[in-house]
Amino acid sequence: MSTSRVLDPARAGSGPAPRLGLRLAFAGVVAVGAALATGELLAGLLPGVPSPLLAVARFIVDIQPPGAKDLVVGLFGTADKLAFQVLIVLVALAVGVVLGRLAPKRPAAAAAAIALFAGAGFAASLRDPAVGVPLSAAAAAIEAAVGIWLLPRLVSIAVGPAGPTAAGTAAMPNWARRSLLQTGGAIAVGSVAVGLVGRWLLEKQLSPATPSDVPLAPVPANLPSGADLATADLTQAGLTPIVVPNGSFYRIDTAFIPPSVDRSSWSLVVGGMVDREITLTYDELVAMPFVEQYVTIACVSNVVGGNLVGNAKWTGVRLRDVLGMAGIHADADQLIGESVDGFTAGMPVEWVMDQSRTPMIAVAMNDAPLPREHGYPARLIIPGLYGYVSATKWLSKLTLTRFDQVEGFWVPLGWAQKAPILTQSRIDVPHDGANVKAGHVPVAGVAWAPDRGISAVQVSIDGGDWAAAKLSTPISKATWVQWLYDWDAAAGSHTIEVRATDGTGDVQTDQLSNPAPDGARGHHTIRVSVG
Repeated sequence: MSTSRVLDPARAGSGPAPRLGLRLAFAGVVAVGAALATGELLAGLLPGVPSPLLAVARFIVDIQPPGAKDLVVGLFGTADKLAFQVLIVLVALAVGVVLGRLAPKRPAAAAAAIALFAGAGFAASLRDPAVGVPLSAAAAAIEAAVGIWLLPRLVSIAVGPAGPTAAGTAAMPNWARRSLLQTGGAIAVGSVAVGLVGRWLLEKQLSPATPSDVPLAPVPANLPSGADLATADLTQAGLTPIVVPNGSFYRIDTAFIPPSVDRSSWSLVVGGMVDREITLTYDELVAMPFVEQYVTIACVSNVVGGNLVGNAKWTGVRLRDVLGMAGIHADADQLIGESVDGFTAGMPVEWVMDQSRTPMIAVAMNDAPLPREHGYPARLIIPGLYGYVSATKWLSKLTLTRFDQVEGFWVPLGWAQKAPILTQSRIDVPHDGANVKAGHVPVAGVAWAPDRGISAVQVSIDGGDWAAAKLSTPISKATWVQWLYDWDAAAGSHTIEVRATDGTGDVQTDQLSNPAPDGARGHHTIRVSVG
């Protein structure tokens, strides 16, 4: 593919060099953006062709250094995936700035760089087993061709024709700048539109309607419904409900676009250190006896006072029943859950087989089929363990193995092999920095220690004595509770601190720690002004 002639910015007009540099940078940004948008559109139009943006994002997630997950989730919470993709786009556009300024003097090098970046995106996509290699290679070539074709043409407009003036110097006609803004601006707007259409098509391609006929077990007589879980006096404005609706439930995982699974072709394989490998279809799975339970699950990246925790009603099959069909070898000490997209989480066999808890393969959430974002058609719910070592979504495989032989996805990245959920409490009302009126002020929140339960919550004002808060009626040891403290607030600035005691009598520590490697520790403390 040919490139345009070498253009010398030094001969390209009498305008100040910084202005020319900005025009060249703009040209590079537009060319790289158009190439990215082309890749997104091709991914949306052609099944098996990966989004270059998502391919690079997933590659970076797979090779990230220890602590990166903690940092990103701490900064952006459940918006981590969007923030990560925006960051990658910004980096790509920054590369475009460099290429735009390079292209006038070294057009071949700029073209080679574009081809190299397109090739890198293609190489990153090869980690996905669903990628069609020949078609994806062709898409990467088209993406590169768009950028290589556009860049010299936009640079030519940016530089403009050199023409002698009366003084013997070259002048930059005003039309060149206007032409670049008009042409480049139109391409940029079109690229944004094309990229958004491509992503919409990709989401649609991967998002078939979730069937509504998932079998549900009747609610056991001793299991209260969501509306009756909290007493009326614990219902405060801004207080998190006992049962978090599906649409509000936190989501943290490694999937930038949730996998789309056809349950008619889905199966669950149980293998490894077992007496016999078994494979269950969806119909075979849901034909087994159902259980239903409320369980609070939490992300290990949740900071003290954070919202990466939630409680829901889960319906499904006992995990032990499924494992019993395969037969577990006595020397197997780890169960690995694997997702359809290759994510793995390892948990102790001893924990799973303990009769005091009910690990399950869930197929429904809050009386509805599992939302695609939360693991449809089946996921693991293991009471008491952080999600990164247990709560495998889009479950496809269960493997019995040993901790000294296999590590789950996050363990090589610096996170602990075994991670029980720590005892934690959070203040929801009032919020940090709030202004409240003097007098009776409700202080309320939630506390959790699955699967040990919460026996007490205490509040301290300005470092004073600990006072007991009122608790909602616990559903079980596997769920959180709401708590309420009636504070007689005096005027001034005050700190409010909370701590919980779990069902074994252990009191939540006040020693602060970061989430890595096995969960954040410390008391949630807020400051409020009373007027």
